[in-house]
Amino acid sequence: MSPAVTVPAVELTERFSRASGPGGQGVNTTDSRVELSFDLAGSAALPDHLRERALRRLSSRLSGGVLTVVASEHRSQRRNREAALERLRDLLADATAPGPATRRATRPTRGSQRRRVEGKKRRGEVKRLRRSTDD
Repeated sequence: MSPAVTVPAVELTERFSRASGPGGQGVNTTDSRVELSFDLAGSAALPDHLRERALRRLSSRLSGGVLTVVASEHRSQRRNREAALERLRDLLADATAPGPATRRATRPTRGSQRRRVEGKKRRGEVKRLRRSTDD
């Protein structure tokens, strides 16, 4: 995503829940798992052309136009929030990036065509010399 485009925190929704995995006794009491949701279809933060591109590229990840990212690999809620924000930022940057330039067809140079044909002739000559001449 370009540095000029920012998503306001108001458009992000956070949900916290208990994460599985390591954490000792605290894992049963701490809501450290973070679900960060962003309403991509209804957002006014992105220009129309970027929003359409992101909706098309992220269509398999969207649920009703909402992009949800989950982070639960850290033991603290703060670090999981940072991880989720980073994931969302990366996803949106990849989804809104312009595609590759279209390929222009080119022709082989005359020299490369000549070298190719000469190589084929050399190979054919080697094979011809290997043949038995038992006539």
